[in-house]
Amino acid sequence: MKFNKYAFYLLVFVGSICTAQTNSNKTPLTAFIKSLEQQFNIKFSYAVEDIATISIEKPSKTLNLQQTIDYLNAKVPLNFKALDNRYITVSASDKTTNISGTVYAEDTKSVLSGAFIRSNNSKWTTSSQNGIFNLENIPLETTIIISFIGYESKILSAKDFFAAANNNLNINLKPSKEELNAIIIPVFLTSGLQKATDGSTILNTKKFGILPGLTEPDVLQSVQSLPGVESTNESVANINVRGGTNDQNLILWDNIKMYHSGHFFGLISAYNPYLTNKIVVTKNGTSAEFSDGVSSMINMSTNNTIKKNISGGGGINLISGDVFVEIPLSKNLQIDLSARHSITDFINTPTYSNYYKKSFQDTEINNDNSDKNTNSDFYFYDYTAKILFDLNKKHQFRANLIGITNELNYSENYNSDDSKSKASSLSQKNIGLGGSWNAKWTNQLSTELNSYYSRYNIDSRDYRIATDQLLTEGNEVIETGTKFNLHYSFTDNLKLLAGYQINETGMLNQTRVSSPLYSSTKKNVLLNHAVFTETEFHKNKTYLRLGLRLNYFQKFQKFLLEPRINFRQELSNQLAVKLEGEFKNQSSTQIIDFEDDFLGVEKRRWQLVNNNNIPIAKSKQASLGLDFHQNNWNIDLTGFYKFVDGITASNQGFYNNFQYKNAHGNYTDKGVEFLINKTTKNYSAWLSYTFSQNNYYFGSFTPTTFPNNVDIRHSVTLGVNYKILDNLKISIGGIWHNGIPYTQPVEGNETVQNGNRYFVNYDIPNSLNLDNFLRLDTSFSYNFDFNSNTKATLRAGIINITNEKNNINRYYKVDPNDNTKAILVNNKSLELTPNISFRVNF
Repeated sequence: MKFNKYAFYLLVFVGSICTAQTNSNKTPLTAFIKSLEQQFNIKFSYAVEDIATISIEKPSKTLNLQQTIDYLNAKVPLNFKALDNRYITVSASDKTTNISGTVYAEDTKSVLSGAFIRSNNSKWTTSSQNGIFNLENIPLETTIIISFIGYESKILSAKDFFAAANNNLNINLKPSKEELNAIIIPVFLTSGLQKATDGSTILNTKKFGILPGLTEPDVLQSVQSLPGVESTNESVANINVRGGTNDQNLILWDNIKMYHSGHFFGLISAYNPYLTNKIVVTKNGTSAEFSDGVSSMINMSTNNTIKKNISGGGGINLISGDVFVEIPLSKNLQIDLSARHSITDFINTPTYSNYYKKSFQDTEINNDNSDKNTNSDFYFYDYTAKILFDLNKKHQFRANLIGITNELNYSENYNSDDSKSKASSLSQKNIGLGGSWNAKWTNQLSTELNSYYSRYNIDSRDYRIATDQLLTEGNEVIETGTKFNLHYSFTDNLKLLAGYQINETGMLNQTRVSSPLYSSTKKNVLLNHAVFTETEFHKNKTYLRLGLRLNYFQKFQKFLLEPRINFRQELSNQLAVKLEGEFKNQSSTQIIDFEDDFLGVEKRRWQLVNNNNIPIAKSKQASLGLDFHQNNWNIDLTGFYKFVDGITASNQGFYNNFQYKNAHGNYTDKGVEFLINKTTKNYSAWLSYTFSQNNYYFGSFTPTTFPNNVDIRHSVTLGVNYKILDNLKISIGGIWHNGIPYTQPVEGNETVQNGNRYFVNYDIPNSLNLDNFLRLDTSFSYNFDFNSNTKATLRAGIINITNEKNNINRYYKVDPNDNTKAILVNNKSLELTPNISFRVNF
């Protein structure tokens, strides 16, 4: 023991000498300048704060004055300039430097391949398989951010690299709570899109690059770039994931369940992307802590870190304007705010006109009849607020607010017949409140408590002036929920999650007619409980997440058990196999009672299951695939099988003889998704292909089996992003897929009479398909700086460059002039539509 003690003292002594010798080679710049002033009888003019923290190695040999100035310019990130033989000025440098480094995990000391390195002048790169990165011609005042999902980001200055030997630094990143679910593809299609180990896709809006046709990092439009994600009617309010309907997608905003997703009745996302930091899209293998959404989960989260300085931004495009700000009030308190409003109150742009035409075609709101005078007032807005409070390093409290509104007022007057005059209005709102408490009790144990309130309303009024008849319709959803999560780390590689969730959901549907008097009100409430647990293991080349969720529906006294699995095994450094599976349920659905509900603009009503004619929807899904990554090539091949039971005829929006039937059945979707993507510093190119076969089964219908309304057998997307200059990028891409199925009337017997009413007499359901859909889009993005803290971005995009006249839906209705005939109705896609946006961030 004595030997060990003396050996320790000896090591400390020797180490101190070595350190002293190392440090002695460097002299504070202030001291070096004073010695030069005495040596050459000169004076330096400088700001003390510019040189206070800088040290310099003394020259190894004697230099004259000019050689000394050259030496200073080479070794110090400042400009030294001789005004005459006596005075020398020292100023901030406009130099550039090449920087390089190696990124390591601080805990394991292993290199991090695929770390994202970006500068505040828009240059970026990723670390190689050896963790190495390089950036060229970086101004010394530039901020460098090194990030890797699952690790805390590190912020450095280019000066830090300049001061290092050979401009090279070793950078160690600390692990965060997300360390198990790491990123396997840091740049996926475009910067800001990433692929996680568990197969989910992550959209980071702060790093978002450019995608064809988009001028903003629209949350729900961006996810449609992924294989297996479609929108059959070009609407973010109708996203079809592996053959599902939109109501089968669970949408969360900071753990608040949202029941509405679109502005302009589905053409743009209702979620402001500039305060939404991260979006995680999961198609299968969902964590056991989540339920609902038998097709997918779209989980959005906002900034969760208290900043040191105020930041924000604002922008405007041809549809809306928005602002956001993040205000730190103290070291442990911050408030984040955002607001967006349409500009249609002030100006009608070509973009607005095309969106309006697309949204309101084939509704009571249209301008097709020249014999009437119409007046419409449409606008939308949304707002968010978040309070962040850190009691200390171990306890964090958060409070959130989000509001979404669409408003439409419409009137029409006929020149020849005042009896047809009418006044209509439509209001659609979703408001959400949430709060959370995150606590870290020990290094192994942490807890999370979340609670939320969500309220959705859609209300319409249709007043026919001459007959004094008023039709009002309403649909309301009120949901409250609380969830408690317990996280326990057995080791760095093995973690446990356990928790409890309770939700109460109430839904109201109401219809009233003033003349003749009619009123219908239906209200239903469900209280659901759930307990869940899962283990997550990630070590070396193996990732495994096993979960189990037990749901209890109190009203029906019914239990549902849901197993989950997510497995990924690397077979080599380039090739991995993945397996995902899940059972899920859903207790709310959207139905269509009548085509002219809510003025025909938003036909769907939310309704709770009753365990009778509207059963609980249950899904079973499995997928198996391969990932290949080498030399910035990413190839993904996945086969999937999905079975969803408990769907209803009124939920599917049939345009056939089953349109007004009450029945429940199921659908089965099976297919293959393929994606190939090549990403470099200057470009990213991708091609994706999806094959799927999606069929209904309704036992009480004839035929019992027929194609799903969203059965798209073949779908292809392709695109390329190219960096022309460091601050100028262009993107172009296209979408092609088979037309969706439709049903035509029986030839020679197009209508049938039932009582005093006539109906279209449809033939075999979904036996025909629309023509193939084709659309080409393009965008460009230009970044520039007002100063080191204020950045600006100009973007422009065109949707449907070739102005294709795509049919996206087809159905028939009885001819009002001849009730033995049926009239064909085609819904058209968005025409050639330009958009421009300008943003300033600080």
